[in-house]
Amino acid sequence: MRSILIYLFACIGFTAGAQELLTVEEAVAIALKNNYEIRIAANELKIDEQNVSLANAGLLPSLSGTFTQDNQIQNSRQVRSDGTVQELDNALNNRMEYGINLGWTIFDGFGMFARYDQLKEFEDLGETELKLTVLNRVSDVMTTYFDIVQQQQVLKALDTAIVISNERVETAQNRFTIGKAAKLEVLNAQVDLNTDQTNFLRQKEQYQNTKTYLNELMARKLDTDFVVADSVIIDDRLKLVDLMSLADSQNPEIKIALINKRIAELNLKQVRANRYPQINVNTGYVITDAESSLGFARENYGRGFSYGVGASINIFNGFLQNRNEKIAKLQIDNSQLQIEQQKQTVNSQLMTAFQTYLTNLELVELEARNVEIAEENLDITMAKFRIGTITTLEVRTAQLNYINAMARNSSAQFQAKMSEVRLKELAGNIELE
Repeated sequence: MRSILIYLFACIGFTAGAQELLTVEEAVAIALKNNYEIRIAANELKIDEQNVSLANAGLLPSLSGTFTQDNQIQNSRQVRSDGTVQELDNALNNRMEYGINLGWTIFDGFGMFARYDQLKEFEDLGETELKLTVLNRVSDVMTTYFDIVQQQQVLKALDTAIVISNERVETAQNRFTIGKAAKLEVLNAQVDLNTDQTNFLRQKEQYQNTKTYLNELMARKLDTDFVVADSVIIDDRLKLVDLMSLADSQNPEIKIALINKRIAELNLKQVRANRYPQINVNTGYVITDAESSLGFARENYGRGFSYGVGASINIFNGFLQNRNEKIAKLQIDNSQLQIEQQKQTVNSQLMTAFQTYLTNLELVELEARNVEIAEENLDITMAKFRIGTITTLEVRTAQLNYINAMARNSSAQFQAKMSEVRLKELAGNIELE
């Protein structure tokens, strides 16, 4: 059995040497750089950063240039106070006005300051959402990567099954040739070989499809070929109390709930600002040039500064102010409830995932021992088969037990690693080791 495995691993190693060896760290790094969802979330954060400005909050004045020209052609008739009558058909009247105007809201009940703080909270929200996207995609990449590792191990197990089945066919054929076995034994061995080859092809198909999906997550050419590591390293030192402490301060979904509460509180300040007066100041420099075919002044030209101040206050709007404030307060209450709900949800998920993690760690040890037992059993069975003291059914049973043990061992390692990744994702801190 050991010689078969040495030969098999040597063949796989020679094949893998011609392909790119992709580590999980490299896969994550490529995804962080290329993944479309991460890049979109990063651009959304840049938009939020651009929105944080004094002007967007209404704290700065606005300066505008204006230009107006009116032309009129009229049939005019004017009667002056002394009884004189003037008439003119197609009288031309022109008026042109241009200048610069500045307007500034200097007080709006502190609403502009609340809007500016709210814009900064939206920036923090965008940053946290980016972190959440990164965590999710990194988790997806690691899950897919270690799934490929598992499938690669299963392929090795199925390849081993084919090698053993080939040996069975040759041994059965030799025994049939010298008259020590019936044709049925050869046929049974051939059927088992065909079954193993079918299972190998099905597993290879799934293996290739999963590699394509990992390339998709990394946003690179889908047909890029690679091989992954042949083993899984599991962090067995995780502690539930440490994970809960990390989640309370780092879990993005909890942080999003906290930010949404601060946004709701700032929204209440903006609503309350409507109770105060709004004061605006304005100034400008305007040039006016007018011409008239009739009237006392045929031409009118002027230029100069204008300035003023305006104030307004909401005295009564049908009790809408009270309604809006009550709604804003209820939104704050809901935000607090969402924080408590999110914390409870995360802690519940952590406790459930941690129990699964502990179970999977035990299964890893158990399945590793099962592989050793199944391998020893297969060695003994094959030795007895070669000297003809055991039936082909017993050989096939030992062979399937070994393959299943290897598959369960790979699955146990994969599930344990996924439990580890899930716990770190919930804690908001996926570290690569």
